[in-house]
Amino acid sequence: MEGAEKKSDVFKLSRDILSIQEVVDTVSSTSCGAISIFLGTTRDSFEGRRVIGLEYEAYEAMVQSELGKLSADIRTRWPTVTHVCIHHRLGWVGAGEASVAIAMSSPHRHDAQQAVQYCINQLKANVPIWKKEVYAGDEEGSWKENKECAWGRAKEAGGEGGEGGT
Repeated sequence: MEGAEKKSDVFKLSRDILSIQEVVDTVSSTSCGAISIFLGTTRDSFEGRRVIGLEYEAYEAMVQSELGKLSADIRTRWPTVTHVCIHHRLGWVGAGEASVAIAMSSPHRHDAQQAVQYCINQLKANVPIWKKEVYAGDEEGSWKENKECAWGRAKEAGGEGGEGGT
């Protein structure tokens, strides 16, 4: 019977290397014909500077709360999304390593694909996870603000500008 499967949400913050197989296994279901995945990685350059890694910090209790709200929002917009899994790294993430892994399953691909894209955009805009870009020759680095984040848009509207973002 379609729709009878219990839906699940799994959110994980970790200092360990992310496993794409773990997020896929978490959302896998015989009732779903689609698993959509987003894997965000640390790029090695930004605005002409060589990036050696990112340092992530988070307000962990608030992250869990905001991810729960985001998942509820996704389920309202795409009711057929069956399972949601979001893993995000904290601490040091070297160039080329994954910082976020998102997977969602649904009976058909359209909803899972749209939901994953919406999820990463909303995560960057509303979830309190901050990153510092560390450059070759400048281990101090620079804290970055996502251009999507609400507080960045508010500063831009007020004329202060923002850091840009990723």
